[in-house]
Amino acid sequence: MSKTSEAIEPDPAAAAAPQSLGRLLRRAAAQFGNKIFVEDGAGRAISFTEAAHRVQVGVASLREAGLVAGDRVGICLPNDISWPLVWLSVVSGGYVAVPINRSYQAADIGHILDDAQISAVVTSSDSAHKFTDLQPRDDQVRLLMADELFEPAAPGGDTEPRDLGELDTVSEDSALANLQFTSGTSGLPKACMLTHSYWLKLGVAMGRCFELTHKDRVLTAQPFSYIDGQWEAAMCLEYGATLIVLPRFSASTFWADVRRYRATVLYVLGSMPQLLFQQPATETDRANDVRLVLCSAIPVALHHKLESRWDAPWREVYGLTESGLNITAPIDDERSVGQGYIGLPAPNCEARIVDPSGRDAAPGEPGELLVRGPTLMTGYWRRPEATAAALKDGWFHTGDLCVREENGWFRLVGRLKDMVRRGGENIAAAEVEAVICELPFVRACAVVGVADELFGEEVMACIEVGDAEALPSLAREVEQHTRQQLAIFKVPRYVEFWRSLPRTPSERIAKTKIADYDHGERLLAVDFGQQGKKAR
Repeated sequence: MSKTSEAIEPDPAAAAAPQSLGRLLRRAAAQFGNKIFVEDGAGRAISFTEAAHRVQVGVASLREAGLVAGDRVGICLPNDISWPLVWLSVVSGGYVAVPINRSYQAADIGHILDDAQISAVVTSSDSAHKFTDLQPRDDQVRLLMADELFEPAAPGGDTEPRDLGELDTVSEDSALANLQFTSGTSGLPKACMLTHSYWLKLGVAMGRCFELTHKDRVLTAQPFSYIDGQWEAAMCLEYGATLIVLPRFSASTFWADVRRYRATVLYVLGSMPQLLFQQPATETDRANDVRLVLCSAIPVALHHKLESRWDAPWREVYGLTESGLNITAPIDDERSVGQGYIGLPAPNCEARIVDPSGRDAAPGEPGELLVRGPTLMTGYWRRPEATAAALKDGWFHTGDLCVREENGWFRLVGRLKDMVRRGGENIAAAEVEAVICELPFVRACAVVGVADELFGEEVMACIEVGDAEALPSLAREVEQHTRQQLAIFKVPRYVEFWRSLPRTPSERIAKTKIADYDHGERLLAVDFGQQGKKAR
């Protein structure tokens, strides 16, 4: 298979943009028929035609369960073929999907059930206990098993779907489709209100970033409870590509799966690039069909190496659950490689950098990134004050600290709230993290502030190394390297080595959990203060 994309001639009858995800599915079934829509790690596969039939049955089952339009329906399922089918059934029936991560426990689930005012949860037998154990909430929430939702089973992959029109009750793309809870890296998770339009336009926009065609095979390992699997499903419906769903991300088996499933495009994020590169190189690394990897937060020092090792371009995309896609690095423009750029505003999107007073920052000056475009939440569910603070005059305030260079490209330099204030100096955690991640033994790094009587806050670096050997000497390497690369006030006073740092469902490091998350994962802590290195 060539590592190039090939345009598909659109069906003139399908030229009009669909007004809902259900109509998008119906159009895809008519256009792409028995071509495979989704396959999973268990060897199951389903065509566009069969998916439309299954969703039709799923919508009818939800209605028979007594749900009414607008009801919130939780989805707590493993990463397999059932997740996108349940999601499409929920939103096609006029209900609101509320994804729930399977790793959540009682406190997390209780918050989501209460905050979203969920009426029913579609789950699997191995997760049902998470809801039945919640007393007295369990008698207020109906539990529906996913494997029963689609009975009676469809008679075959070549079966023509019945008319979905009467079952797809969504007539406006402004209708609410999801309450999508954010990762909750600061405070309790908030639910973003995402419409059918959000998903339809995000699927189109991401397909354009990938230059996607019906010949592509998109592989995902992120939990569907995060937005990635959902926009990937919408994207594949739009372009007729096949979506391959892995049960979970595993750095040691990821590229073997890429080769086995003949994936052509990938999306990875967070610590995934670093973890993948940590795997031993093999002679089969370049023997793949991948023509493009899209990524959020490509390690600058590894960018060239990632492209060379797996023989494919890696390009940045920037966006948030609240704002969808905002900034991208063009496939055919290599200026971002190894430079730390996140790219240029995506088509139909705008981006600006503002200083603390709200005025546009000059090129090269850091400030908060504001974005607006077609993929934007309507607000935070039941959080009018938070919505007003985040959405002002049509601009979403991302909370990310960025710089717009003279050439117009954007560079991400940190988080406004992800700062350490040491004395009179503001230190961007991302800047210190980037320097520490240059060291070969570092798998991941999180820089946080810790209270200090003299300076207010001191810098602490929590470093994931995986191995407990020679840690004192590695700590000295961290100190020497950061002293060489950073201003003295940015050099971490405290360094902690971890076997594994806590992460959010989207595979980002959960900094707010570091203080209370040990479980034997913290290997060594040292203090490079005036008293010299000492264990804490």
